[in-house]
Amino acid sequence: MSNLSSHENIETQNWDLVLKPGRAEKNYWKDIWRYRELFYILSWRDIKVRYKQTVLGAAWSIIRPLLTTVIFTVVFSKIAKLNNPGNAPYALMVFAGMLPWQFFSNALSESSNSLIGNSNLITKVYFPRMIIPASSVITSLVDFAISFLILIAMMFWYHYVPSWHIVFLPIFILIAFFCAFGVGLYLTAVNVKYRDFRYIIPFIIQFGLYITPVGFSSSIISEKWKLLYSINPMVGVIDGFRWCILGDPMKFSSFLISMAITLLFLLLGIFYFRRMEKTFADNI
Repeated sequence: MSNLSSHENIETQNWDLVLKPGRAEKNYWKDIWRYRELFYILSWRDIKVRYKQTVLGAAWSIIRPLLTTVIFTVVFSKIAKLNNPGNAPYALMVFAGMLPWQFFSNALSESSNSLIGNSNLITKVYFPRMIIPASSVITSLVDFAISFLILIAMMFWYHYVPSWHIVFLPIFILIAFFCAFGVGLYLTAVNVKYRDFRYIIPFIIQFGLYITPVGFSSSIISEKWKLLYSINPMVGVIDGFRWCILGDPMKFSSFLISMAITLLFLLLGIFYFRRMEKTFADNI
């Protein structure tokens, strides 16, 4: 009898569905944590897709930086006759600069096209869209890890012992991540709104390679242009990598300028991405 009455009470109850305006905005950062499993799935999927049906697979993560290092070493050291201000062999100096740049360029290229590549997912279900470009940046860390193993092998080859500053390397890896993530967020949002912008991104990456101290040391830059040159956020990151790994000299005033620009790009990228996020489904 009691079970019957409780069943009747449940049937006679009125249930109200309350939709609170701005709830998604208010809980946006909590939702990123709630959807962390999706973040993991997307990252793992991107890793598998990157090396799927490729002839050399993960070997591309080894071949590309090695070839670039050889070319830059020959051009800048043998032909241009530039010297390394530190004690490390020139090839090691180039590769130490190639590590963060390769991570940055890969992350920028992958994240800028990530939303368009996941258009079907964006138009069907809700989740914080920031997860998609973030997973692309995380995926680029796999290439970075593989390339770092090459650097260790090169150190054994040259019988070079890294500087004790290497304990600070995780800090500069984190700074490189924030730099790639901030710029990537901004370019991702722009790429959704203006589709032809995707043709400009490879040019930006290629141009950035030659104005960034990858094949040479930033110490060759004249003091007159140091301030302007440090506006490039990757200058501070690469100098930091060489300071940590090789013990090369680093001008901390230039480093602080680069870090301030990195923080500016990160805040600008988050702001612009969140501002445009409501229109992604319509534009895609």
